[in-house]
Amino acid sequence: MDALKCSSTFLHHTNHLTTLFSNHTFPKPHTPNLNRRSPQPLSLSAKDTRITNNEPENVAVVEKPPLSHRFLVSDGLPSPFGATVRDNGVNFSVYSSNSVSATICLISLSDLRQNKVTEEIQLDPSRNRTGHVWHVFLKGDFKDILYGYRFDGKFSPEEGHYYDSSNILLDPYAKAIVSRDEFGVLGGDDENCWPQMACMVPTLDEEFDWEGDMPLKLSQKDLVIYEMHVRGYTRHESSNIEFPGTYQGVAEKLDHLQELGINCIELMPCHEFNELEYYSYNPILGDHRVNFWGYSTIGFFSPMVRYSSASSRNFAGRAINEFKTLVKEAHKRGIEVIMDIVLNHTAEGNEKGPIFSFRGVDNSVYYMLAPKGEFYNYSGCGNTFNCNHPVVRQFIVDCLRYWVTEMHVDGFRFDLGSIMSRSSSLWDAANVYGADVEGDLLTTGTPVSCPPVLDMISNDPVLRGVKLIAEAWDAGGLYQVGMFPHWGVWSEWNGKFRDVVRNFIKGTDGFSGAFAECLCGSPNLYQGGRKPWNSINFVCAHDGFTLADLVTYNNKNNLANGEENNDGENHNCSWNCGEEGDFVSISVKRLRKRQMRNFFVSLMVAQGVPMIYMGDEYGHTKGGNNNTYCHDNYLNYFRWDKKEEAHDDYFRFCRLLIKFRDECESLGLDDFPTAKRLQWHGIAPETPDWSETSRFVAFSLVDSVKKEIYVAFNTSHLATLVTLPERPGYRWEPFVDTSKPSPFDCITHDLPGRETAMKQYRHFLDANMYPMLSYSSIILLLSPIDDS
Repeated sequence: MDALKCSSTFLHHTNHLTTLFSNHTFPKPHTPNLNRRSPQPLSLSAKDTRITNNEPENVAVVEKPPLSHRFLVSDGLPSPFGATVRDNGVNFSVYSSNSVSATICLISLSDLRQNKVTEEIQLDPSRNRTGHVWHVFLKGDFKDILYGYRFDGKFSPEEGHYYDSSNILLDPYAKAIVSRDEFGVLGGDDENCWPQMACMVPTLDEEFDWEGDMPLKLSQKDLVIYEMHVRGYTRHESSNIEFPGTYQGVAEKLDHLQELGINCIELMPCHEFNELEYYSYNPILGDHRVNFWGYSTIGFFSPMVRYSSASSRNFAGRAINEFKTLVKEAHKRGIEVIMDIVLNHTAEGNEKGPIFSFRGVDNSVYYMLAPKGEFYNYSGCGNTFNCNHPVVRQFIVDCLRYWVTEMHVDGFRFDLGSIMSRSSSLWDAANVYGADVEGDLLTTGTPVSCPPVLDMISNDPVLRGVKLIAEAWDAGGLYQVGMFPHWGVWSEWNGKFRDVVRNFIKGTDGFSGAFAECLCGSPNLYQGGRKPWNSINFVCAHDGFTLADLVTYNNKNNLANGEENNDGENHNCSWNCGEEGDFVSISVKRLRKRQMRNFFVSLMVAQGVPMIYMGDEYGHTKGGNNNTYCHDNYLNYFRWDKKEEAHDDYFRFCRLLIKFRDECESLGLDDFPTAKRLQWHGIAPETPDWSETSRFVAFSLVDSVKKEIYVAFNTSHLATLVTLPERPGYRWEPFVDTSKPSPFDCITHDLPGRETAMKQYRHFLDANMYPMLSYSSIILLLSPIDDS
């Protein structure tokens, strides 16, 4: 599978080829003028600004200082950005370099529902502007009050400006964003997919009891990551909880992850997004397509409000507190929390997209633009966040710091992270570093060896201590797996591990050597100061086939997406084990079970950090759909009933393998294994076969806890008899054999019938041999020979 295409590049919406300047806009059947001004007269507003003929174009003249009948208004401070409680009031500060006037709009919850503004306060540029920052300080009763901004200036897309004072804009630094109450439910009487949104005004009533919660600071080499979707994890009725599909629901079901042995969850996007972004009827399933995965951010500081149990009906800060509760409860169980963050683009799309925040605040600053105002589209989603612009990179660092210090998250996975290494619009040494360097002028989007934003993140005193994981590619063809600028602290989703393991396990010739590299932590990729834990190993992720579908389908089955099966990846490196689909012979079903176990063994015995996708621990199927971004239904829901069915079968196998990995000192090394610890074998000891036709890989690994482990993979269609390495005074005994039915696929000391199972292979083991069926893998452990 092309590693570039199996990222969130195409998964978000389509697999159409990405062009530099995209005219693609996602379907929005109900897209009225976003944030339109209410047609009703607005009371208590200040006088309008006017640009006079004898004044410079960028200077606004206000007839009198800002006034309000409800709030005491004063100048305010330019920092920090956003809305900040201080001195019994709230300071508002927002960067907008190209606007000529600014108004803060205060909106009650009841008025928000009617698209009305409760009060507007016109800002005076002589008092409420410092440099390019607008600011104001308000005292008063903010109960149930939200806020937004209007900015005026040029509306000149060809110059990169989209100022329109009829739009009420979200603060880029908003800590919570309020619009609709319920996930997937249209807003208002007009069934608007894009109802008016507004920002929560913070208050001192939002204190949260962390109960002494502190960062776990687990060593990254010891992590087992579980990629999961907050809503999908508990939305199915079989979860049997009070608030399914919420942060609270995830917190209630953390015991499952603890039982499995997970010590780190990676949450798919939890920043505010509009799930109705391309809402449309899907005649295939008889429901509606939605933005379920959430890779289309509206507010980077705001947790997804409709993932809270009460949404905005009671208190917008409820989502903040419930997210904090999830983190706190995870930490109590020894589980870290990593967030998938989409800093490569926003939900505003290209020039045909909505204007709700960044574009109306300062379009030419926040987005990569061409000289005539076109949007660069390295994200494949219409726009590209201008990450290396001085203001934007500070925004990114502020955002990440907020989630670490205020929300206690333990790290981040950066979707399409390679975009952060591309030069910004306005790129030149004077703009970035404050001084000219001869010959330093770069074309917008050119990859930079030392990107300022990555430099800032990597060396920030707060962020350097958290997990930083890059999806090291983007939709513009930049592929940096093994080459991502890292400063010694960044890890990468290892797409090459995924592709090699898939090909080797399904029996493709020519991959034995590459598979061995993967088992060692991919030293071919991560040498030069990097370590095995810089590789995040995975076989399946949210986009692409699930593990069960990987062994069930040769071809994708995406008709349910309503795009005539044209979306999603076509090269999945999958194998249906001889028959396509669910209704197959018993022999094919047995082979599929072996293959699923083989994939899981490969994850657990490889150096690096294993990542599992939600549901793969019980064999979740999406019916062969490898791009379920638009489904709020059973395709994406964790099936708790199916998990219970697999509890003593495949789930048990996964749980015991994770436990085994945790117990083995040698399966989470600080550095790449050398010949002092690792020996490669073939059908005979110490005679590995790296030929083009080899489908057998085996190794033994010295372990300070287990003494030594022997691991072998036979991905041939033929069975084989393996000669084991001699260990005087010891006998090799089976721990894992994926060819055996459960529970004998993993033989533990407390397994009923263990002795009988051991006796069945004793004659082979006494001869230092072991029979392996086709498409199987084994793990053997040393046991002292009892001469008696």
